[in-house]
Amino acid sequence: MAHALQESLKLLLKEAFEGPSEEWSWFTNAEENAGIFGILEGLPAEKASLSRNGSTIAAHADHVRYHMWGTNEFLRTGTFPDMDWQQSWQINAVNEAEWDDIKQALVKEFNTLLAGIDQVQWDEAHANEMLGSLAHAAYHLGALKQMIKA
Repeated sequence: MAHALQESLKLLLKEAFEGPSEEWSWFTNAEENAGIFGILEGLPAEKASLSRNGSTIAAHADHVRYHMWGTNEFLRTGTFPDMDWQQSWQINAVNEAEWDDIKQALVKEFNTLLAGIDQVQWDEAHANEMLGSLAHAAYHLGALKQMIKA
């Protein structure tokens, strides 16, 4: 069972971040750049810095990175790190270098998470954290899409 859960989590996380790998999808639009990385890829720092309903795309992207960092720490150590959720929303305006750093750090945490899934000693806490991480990514994927439309 654990192997099936691991493979499903990796598949669905990849869809959330990289977009669907098939001509159809489990929950995203089946189109090019449908995942978080595709949405952020060509977006300039100026647009990532625009405030929409009190937040920016840059803040959302870094918040997702921060959440994944916390999940990765839990997978690595078995305990949750102290996390300052208010701090994870503090990014407003970013320049191109800062925006590139955020996107690269997001990719790094994503790759760490994918690799960590295969190392998990599955129990209820780990399953809850991983399923919560998937839901969190899907939520922010939708939020980012709506922000870009605005």
